[in-house]
Amino acid sequence: MTTETTTDTTTGTAAGTAAQLRELLRRARVVLWDFDGPVCRLFAGHKAERVAAGLVEWLAGRGLHGLLDDTEREAVDPHGVLRAVDRRHPGSDLVAELEERLTKEELRAAASALPTAYADPLIRTWTAVGTRLAITTNNSPRVVRSYLDTRGLTACFSPHIYGRTTDLHLLKPDPHCLNRALSAMGAAPSAALMIGDSPSDLTAARDAGVPFLGYARNEQKGKLLREAGAECVVGSLEPLLLALRRR
Repeated sequence: MTTETTTDTTTGTAAGTAAQLRELLRRARVVLWDFDGPVCRLFAGHKAERVAAGLVEWLAGRGLHGLLDDTEREAVDPHGVLRAVDRRHPGSDLVAELEERLTKEELRAAASALPTAYADPLIRTWTAVGTRLAITTNNSPRVVRSYLDTRGLTACFSPHIYGRTTDLHLLKPDPHCLNRALSAMGAAPSAALMIGDSPSDLTAARDAGVPFLGYARNEQKGKLLREAGAECVVGSLEPLLLALRRR
């Protein structure tokens, strides 16, 4: 885990980001969490690259090697493989079977997932002070529930877990899962906050009208978020926990 990194793209000062962070926390009545990244490193032990390669090999074994181009066959993100097949055969049995295979691999990964530092106490503290929480993710909701069960965190989110469905075109950066959460919780976008670690999370939050807080466990992820326009990025969840406890 990296040490804390705070960036304000407007002022370039840590003090500016601290003020932004306090304001984001003050207004948030609902917090929408991306899963893989802010809550845990899902593929810490069961590597995403290996999962993506396994999906490509499975397609090749069915005589579908030519379904992907060279770049797609070398993808390190299993979601990239899944999306590529769905673009060519949307809503097909092939896509449904591939999605189920990915879900099973994610379930295997959940058993060795690494909790993000300070995520568990932050989730529990937010729940204790009455803030409502939801998961909005491109991972399978079955995987999210499996992980949360092992950490004793399910009650902090349930029933508001919104993940991948067979309608793959609705994955982030589409705001579909965020809008589902807001609608189910009866929350105005301006009263919510999304915590995400990728530009696709930022895009989804913008399109849903939800304020965004970027979490970046390393400088590369932070750079991508800042280049995408994220105004507040932290390299640790500790300052959120400390600010919340001070409140």
